[in-house]
Amino acid sequence: MPAPHRVVIAVFPDVDLLDVTGPAEVFAVANREMSDRPPYQVLLAGPDGGQVRTSAGVRLATDLTFAQVGDRVDTLVVPGAVDRDGAPVIDPHVVGWIGETARHARRVASVCVGAHLLAAAGLLAGRTATTHWATADRLAADHPDVVVDPDPIYVRSGKVWTGAGISACMDLALALVAEDHGERLALAVARQLVMYLKRQGGQSQFSVPLWRAPTERRDLDELRAWITENLTADLSAAALAERMCLSERHFTRVFRKETGETPAAYVEAARTEAARRLLESTDEPLERVAAAAGLGSVETLHRVFRRRLATTPAAYRRRFRTAA
Repeated sequence: MPAPHRVVIAVFPDVDLLDVTGPAEVFAVANREMSDRPPYQVLLAGPDGGQVRTSAGVRLATDLTFAQVGDRVDTLVVPGAVDRDGAPVIDPHVVGWIGETARHARRVASVCVGAHLLAAAGLLAGRTATTHWATADRLAADHPDVVVDPDPIYVRSGKVWTGAGISACMDLALALVAEDHGERLALAVARQLVMYLKRQGGQSQFSVPLWRAPTERRDLDELRAWITENLTADLSAAALAERMCLSERHFTRVFRKETGETPAAYVEAARTEAARRLLESTDEPLERVAAAAGLGSVETLHRVFRRRLATTPAAYRRRFRTAA
């Protein structure tokens, strides 16, 4: 029987609990599904050994100190932590250990804001990576040599994988299991965990309008929700102003003040997000995608994707298609 695949998960003070336990659970279920030959040995490594207090207050018992890990690593998993202001925690000691250990690992994977630790260790230079959508701009600003894509649930770039926000750690771990042992095992694990093997859509599914901050006007927030639910309706500034019982000029001024963008830009963004989800989760022809998203024609669909995403609908679908 071959030796189990050695997975080392880094843990440190205030680490996000699910970032650690989510992948560990996926690998544990994979072991149960392959009881004749457990494929994974999961070990928690901390700076000094003993217990580590997580952000949830739960304490984790480490199996190894950082110094004891050595070069026996198949997969290094790097979770993240944030401070009270929501900023990623970057501990120089942890960063240094990650950089050294990654040299010996066959594969490195970050979870959520753990991508900031990989970047600080120089492991993302020249690569495309993702992280939690709320810190993606910070990652791009702090590390201009990293191509940050805040939308995918996970991104693979060579031997380095980066995962999106929080619960996406399990999607990432499923993808690692699929790479190691095929999608049949990954599907069995997903069924046991009551998960999709490949989640439909990226982090952008939360971007319109859910993650956008509420405005000071409830009627405007209700209008934004209505726009998302009625993408094929007449969403011109004139029509929206009439719905708000305001003049078009006054409506446009209020909308821009409260949201930071024009009504037309907001509507286009909402329709683009809808088109992205359809491309990711269906095989509908582009004509139907354009129509269902309220973009009208394939030509408009192409133009919007070129302008907003710097790609074509077909290329986007090839990259992010999530269902058979």
